[in-house]
Amino acid sequence: MKKLVIALLCGLLPVNFLTVYANPELKISLHKTSDGIELGVLGNTKQGHAAPVLIILATTIQGTLGSEYYRHCGNQLLGNGYVCVSIDLPCHGDQRIGDEPEGLPGWSHKVSQGVNFVAEFNRRLSSVLDYLIEERIADPERIAICGTSRGGFLALHGAINDKRIKCVAAFSPVTDLFVLHEFKSNPKKKLIKEINLLNYINQLAYRKVWIVIGDQDKRVGTDHAVKLAREVSNLSNNLQTTGKVYLHVMSEPRGHTVPDGADKMAAKWIVKELGRGL
Repeated sequence: MKKLVIALLCGLLPVNFLTVYANPELKISLHKTSDGIELGVLGNTKQGHAAPVLIILATTIQGTLGSEYYRHCGNQLLGNGYVCVSIDLPCHGDQRIGDEPEGLPGWSHKVSQGVNFVAEFNRRLSSVLDYLIEERIADPERIAICGTSRGGFLALHGAINDKRIKCVAAFSPVTDLFVLHEFKSNPKKKLIKEINLLNYINQLAYRKVWIVIGDQDKRVGTDHAVKLAREVSNLSNNLQTTGKVYLHVMSEPRGHTVPDGADKMAAKWIVKELGRGL
């Protein structure tokens, strides 16, 4: 039985039970792992028990957790007892090394130097998960991850790399680095292919994946996101696999923008997969 669920949606979505959690007193607290990795935490960590956790990836810690847009489903999940966590992406914030370019040009620069920035990111993320579990912030059985655009690319990689992450939601994700103009002239084609998500469809077939993208997203490529989901779905026909892919292609005239209502859809899906917090 196929495990790809595709939804073609137009217009606004009805409001569901998950509403945006607005708390002006909610502050981002900064923590450090034993190996010096900084993470930001948003939510009630003094509940007396470990909570379900949502890792959110977009830019920097402050730029992500401090932005209602980039928090996406985290806005709803905070009101359902979840704790939201973020770390700086490669070439963002404290992860920008020396005079290397910032953002996606920095990623391309690293690759041109033969650096697998995904492997280093995965190492940092796993260390953060160790910390969250050891400090009893995270319930080890209820960890989700989400990301926007480049953050979606890394969220999918994070879920592939660390099985403690139970499900992943990707908002308008980069799925193929070759689509990005920052990588067009990069000579390290072999390394780019190695870290592209299509190289990991076997692993994704065992994961719970939720993807939303606009139907005219030329920046990261709507067709490439659809291709990734279909490739994973084809492998998921094997009864031994445990994954499932939910793909939502929605009308989005502004191009590379997360479609309206996607945050509520993702929050509802994550609660279905992991349950509510207390």
